[in-house]
Amino acid sequence: MESDTTIRRIKPLGSNIFLAPDNSAFPDRYGDNGYSGDPKRKPEVSLYLLREGLAASLVCVFILVLWGLVHLSLQQLVIGRPSGEFNAIRARRHLEQITSVGPRPVGSPENEVLTVGYLLEQIEKIREETAAGPHQLTVDVQRPTGTFSIDFLGGFTSFYDRVTNIAVRLEPKSGAQHLMLANCHFDTVANSPGASDDAVSCAVMLEVLHSLANLSTPLHHGVIFLFNGAEENILQASHGFITQHQWAKQVRAFINLEAAGVGGKEVVFQTGPENPWLVQAYVRAAKHPFASVVGQEVFQSGIIPSDTDFRIYRDFGNIPGIDLAFIENGFIYHTKYDTADRILTDSIQRAGDNILAVLKYLVTSEKLADAAEYRHGNMVFFDLLGVVAVAYPARVGTILNYMVAAATFIYLAKKASLPGNAGGRYVRDLACATGVTILCWFVTLLSVLIVALLITLLGRSMFWYNHFYACVCLYGAATTGKMIFIHTLAKNLYYGGVRLVELGDLYFDVSLLLWVCGLVWLTQQGLCSAYVPMLMVAFPLATRLLLAREFKHRGASAKYCVLYLLGLALPYVHFMFLIWVVFEIFTPIMGRSGTELPPEVVLASLVTLTTIFLSSYFLHFVYLVRSTKWILSGLGSVFFVMFLLVSSGLFFPYSGRPDSPRPKRVFIQHTTRTFHNLQGQVESQDSGLWINSFDYTAIQHITPHMPEINDTVRTECRQDRPFCGYPWFLPVKFLSKKNWYLPASEVLPSSPLEFSLLSKEETSWGTVKMKFSAKGPSHMSLYLMPHRGASLSTWSFGDGTPQYDLSGEYFVFYSHGLDAPAWTFWFEIQPPRDPDPLGPEGMISVAISSHYFFGKDQRTAPLQEMLNRFPEWTFPSSWVSTYDMYRY
Repeated sequence: MESDTTIRRIKPLGSNIFLAPDNSAFPDRYGDNGYSGDPKRKPEVSLYLLREGLAASLVCVFILVLWGLVHLSLQQLVIGRPSGEFNAIRARRHLEQITSVGPRPVGSPENEVLTVGYLLEQIEKIREETAAGPHQLTVDVQRPTGTFSIDFLGGFTSFYDRVTNIAVRLEPKSGAQHLMLANCHFDTVANSPGASDDAVSCAVMLEVLHSLANLSTPLHHGVIFLFNGAEENILQASHGFITQHQWAKQVRAFINLEAAGVGGKEVVFQTGPENPWLVQAYVRAAKHPFASVVGQEVFQSGIIPSDTDFRIYRDFGNIPGIDLAFIENGFIYHTKYDTADRILTDSIQRAGDNILAVLKYLVTSEKLADAAEYRHGNMVFFDLLGVVAVAYPARVGTILNYMVAAATFIYLAKKASLPGNAGGRYVRDLACATGVTILCWFVTLLSVLIVALLITLLGRSMFWYNHFYACVCLYGAATTGKMIFIHTLAKNLYYGGVRLVELGDLYFDVSLLLWVCGLVWLTQQGLCSAYVPMLMVAFPLATRLLLAREFKHRGASAKYCVLYLLGLALPYVHFMFLIWVVFEIFTPIMGRSGTELPPEVVLASLVTLTTIFLSSYFLHFVYLVRSTKWILSGLGSVFFVMFLLVSSGLFFPYSGRPDSPRPKRVFIQHTTRTFHNLQGQVESQDSGLWINSFDYTAIQHITPHMPEINDTVRTECRQDRPFCGYPWFLPVKFLSKKNWYLPASEVLPSSPLEFSLLSKEETSWGTVKMKFSAKGPSHMSLYLMPHRGASLSTWSFGDGTPQYDLSGEYFVFYSHGLDAPAWTFWFEIQPPRDPDPLGPEGMISVAISSHYFFGKDQRTAPLQEMLNRFPEWTFPSSWVSTYDMYRY
């Protein structure tokens, strides 16, 4: 006799009869669940099926409660009472004082004089206050000069001259051989006060320094507090410290404080490389843990177009560390809205509590003295709603993952080994159901992407930028409805006459199988993030086994459903927190990801994948519910209403509301371009307002307010000119290919660029060595474009090996602090054997642009007039620049 769990077809297609006559008194009970089977054998029990409204209500309440818990945990910045060791009020005063001078780009008096002066004044006060204590405090103002290459943004080379570092060494009066490094940066991008990025971190570090210096017992090791003044220039000051400062060789580990948003909780999103003891230190010491190894692996994959000083210390200093950053509200990151009043005092308190506690733990740790001995291995780490942190070695994680996978395969194998042909039938049905599920995913994703394409073609892209939940309603309803519709068709047409309880059981196994396959694959790839599918397998499997008896004898009873959902609560609430992190990071990024990446595809895909993952164990209910017609009707109505509202333009992408700004980012340069021929004569010259949009909507929303900015003034990339012939500040032309150029008057900066060829000589090995000099503002960009057949062999930058960008050109980013001498550099070029008759004359085109980010040269009358006309929901970042090109 076959097992009770065997799935059988017992009626002709479409003849499924659910309600048994002898159970008419039980409206929620479905007789034998559509099973007639052997006429000589009566079913043992009558099994419940779910009402449609009850099923929908249970799932919605479950999701909403967990989502509420996630948001509650995010709003609860400080858990418990502060210890009193860190004074957030005093740190806030530092923050307000630092930001009061306004934007602080490298080279500006605000950065090099005012902020440096304030920091030194506060450090001196701490030194005087603690002079009688057991510690000594040494201050060194470093102004390094150096160069390096980096593959960030497609690859470029950096050169810095006399940028500023303030290094403060705190150690016992007897001295310290081993040092811990804490790093922040006080410089900003142009036009932003940079409260979160990164003044608040420097304010926190000042107060942590104050607390540690006032300890009555001496530290075991020393701490260097590095206030670096050139991070926004792509990590220059940290490179100057770790490669040139005399204290750098004693640094054994570091903590880097950064920001990719404004306020909220600071999250540990990178650790290592290796050195699991650092993660253990954070887990044991942090007062308010907030960390995820998933964030680390996503960030280090390169998906997020950003980088921090962590990379410099890791790659050039070969030291391990912990990278922390504020990630909330990235919409106003690097804008004028990044002000001190937007950072809650509780955010400062929690950051200070955590950093102070972790530093105190590390400077008393024996492992810091010999970090190399504890270098090997990685850690799996994550927190649960900010209440408790979990960390264990990656090798333990691998064992745990395979144990959970083995338990799952044993569970499935037990069903596949049923006597008779039942086991083989189960395997076939499981394979078929898995195929249906995967096919459903692809069809659903394709359908939602078609919707996203329609939204894009209608010109309504990025409607979710200011109305996130409208995106959830549109794409989420489409995804959920499509999946339920496909599975309903499968249930009614393909599985007609099969016991529905057993179908529910089968599709639970499908979800389990797919998650365990993901678990095995991620584990084999060596990714610590495999703990996520491990949780999504272990808890549902354990819940299922505990409720097996209830389900077998009563079906989808209310007790079963409630307990089933409770068993999913922990992995789901953590998974939903990770979902929040994904959208909190990627939604704002779409506002600065350039004109080429279609944001609807990204957000629609993220919402679809999120819905697919979240719905995996709710698929179980689709086959246990009496009907889905009202659910489908509701989801269809939500979708069509949202589609009509989005199509009508009701949801405008941007906002200038002071309480919740969602600005559109625009870069504007008033520039004068001069092009020289091979003889050094001016071939052409023009001036204009060069406009870059850094999101996909380009200027479609700006043109109605400023009609002169339209597609008739779109620029074209001149392939015979370095970087298209425009003054790119960073090598990001591949991100923003749509630009606009309005004619304007010539710019006449008070300190114009002085550029000259110092020497040109042929070497004995067949190359031409050219030496140049440049004297100009604190920020300049050098572009080198060898002509066809020519190639650069060596130069004076980085390690001497020229590094080109994605388009095969060479980009050198230059900046300097105060009182820097002229910038001199050289390169050697191999001339072409056969010059290209159709290409430009000579062997190389050299261009240099100057960027005036501060002072009286930053603005011109035409530029200011245009800025005054931009709508309030835009953030136009502007400056004056020049571009000069030469042929050689």
